[in-house]
Amino acid sequence: MIRGVAAHSDEMTGIMPLARGDDALASRLALIDASEVSVDAQYYIWHDDVSGILLLGALERAAGRGVRIRLLMDDNGVPGMDDYLAALNAQDNFDIRIFNPSTVRRPKMLGYIVDFFRMNRRMHNKSMVADGAFAIIGGRNIGDEYFRVGEDIFYIDLDAIATGAVVAETSAVFDAYWNSPSVFEAERIIDGQGTQASFDARLEAVKSSAAADEVAEESIISMKRILADGVSLEWTRVQVVADDPAKGQGIASQDQLMISRLFRILGGVSGSLDLASAYFVPGKNGTAFFSDLVQNGVDVRILTNALDTTDVFLVHSGYSRYRRELLEAGVDLFELKLRRENIESDLQVLPLGLSGASLHAKTFSVDQERVFIGSFNFDPRSALLNCEMGFLIDSPTIAKGLSASFDGPIASISYQPKLTPEGKMIWQENVADGEIVVYQEEPGASWLTQISLAIIGFFPVEWML
Repeated sequence: MIRGVAAHSDEMTGIMPLARGDDALASRLALIDASEVSVDAQYYIWHDDVSGILLLGALERAAGRGVRIRLLMDDNGVPGMDDYLAALNAQDNFDIRIFNPSTVRRPKMLGYIVDFFRMNRRMHNKSMVADGAFAIIGGRNIGDEYFRVGEDIFYIDLDAIATGAVVAETSAVFDAYWNSPSVFEAERIIDGQGTQASFDARLEAVKSSAAADEVAEESIISMKRILADGVSLEWTRVQVVADDPAKGQGIASQDQLMISRLFRILGGVSGSLDLASAYFVPGKNGTAFFSDLVQNGVDVRILTNALDTTDVFLVHSGYSRYRRELLEAGVDLFELKLRRENIESDLQVLPLGLSGASLHAKTFSVDQERVFIGSFNFDPRSALLNCEMGFLIDSPTIAKGLSASFDGPIASISYQPKLTPEGKMIWQENVADGEIVVYQEEPGASWLTQISLAIIGFFPVEWML
C-alpha cells in the first residue's frame, strides 16, 4: 500500500506521521479495503456521523469477504450506537466488545451512579491493525471533527502509520485489552434490538450525501499524496508504550502504568523537550518535574489549548493553577488561540497539521531525537484513570519537525503567557507584520469566567481532570 515496504531488519519499523485529517481517514479506509485476513481496532470515541458510518461500512464489507473484524469500543464514546453495533455484531466475522460498559443503557450516564469508580475508568486508546502488517496509532478518535470532514469545528491532531516490528507489539496490546476482565461481548451488554435494515438505511443515507462524495474525492487525493514520489516510510526503531489493561479495574501496579515509563523516558532528557498536549494539567509532581528539567539546563516548551479553544473548561481551570509556577521556573508556554481571519485556513503547523479550532494532539519531542505520538494527555486522568497507548519513535527527522514548529508557526497561532519584571502575568499575541499585542488579562476570559476559574480551583476535582 505504501511505498518503502522492502527488506529491512526484523527489529526495524517503517513509520510515517499522519498530520492531515484527510490523510488519516484515507489511510484507515485504505487499510480496511485492502485487508485480507483481519482488522483489529480499539477506540475511545466512534461517532454516528459521515466518517464513523463510512468506516463501519468498510469494516462490514471486509467481514463480508471473510476478513475477521474485532472492534473494541469504550462505552462512553458510542452514545446512541447500540442498535447499529448489535446489527454488525450479529454478522459473521464481525465481533464487537465493549470496555467498562454501563449496566444502565438508557440513559447510559446513570451507570455512574450505580458504579462510579469503575465507570470513571475509560479506555482512551486509539489503534487500528490490518492483517498484522500495518498499524495506525495516535490521538484521533473516529468522528468528522478528527478528520476535518465538513466545515464545522475540527481538531489539530496527529497519528502515525507503521509497518514492521512494532505491529506485532501493537497487536499484542490489542489482544491484552480484548481479553481483559474490563471488556464484555456486545451481545451481553446490548439488548440486540438493532436490525440490519436500520444500519443499511443509515449507511446508504451517508453514502449518498455530499459530504461522503467529498470524502471519496479527498481520499483519492490523499492516497496519491501518500504514495507520491518523495513520500516514504522512515525505517527506524519504534516501540509501543501502553498501560496494562489492569488499569481499567483500578488494580494496575506502578510499573504497569504508562506514566511510569514516560517519566523514565523524559528523565533522560538532556537538551530540549517540546510537548503538545490538548489537556495539560501537570499537578504538583508534574510541575516540579518540568521545573527540575529547566533547572538542569533543559529547554522546555509546552503547547496546550487557550481558554477560547479548549472544549473542557474544567481542564483549563486545572491547568491555570500551575501556569504561574511553570513560568517562574522558566518553562515556555504556548496556548493555541481561536482562529482569526488573518490566519490562512491552510496554514501548516508541521507536523501537527492544519491550524484548527482546538488542539487534540498528544505528542512530544525529546532532544530532537525521539518523538512520542499517542493518546496520552499530561493530566491526572491519563496518568491514573484512563488507559492510554502510543508510539515512541527514534526519529530525529520527525522530532526536529515538531521542535521546528515551536520556533515559528506555533508562535503565530498561539498566545504566549509571560511574567513581567514586576511578576504580573500577561499574554502576548503575534499578529500581522510582526506586531505584538499584549493582553493584561487572559484572552477570552470575562470577569465571570475569571471568578469561575478561581472558584473551581478550590474544589478537590483535579484527580478526575
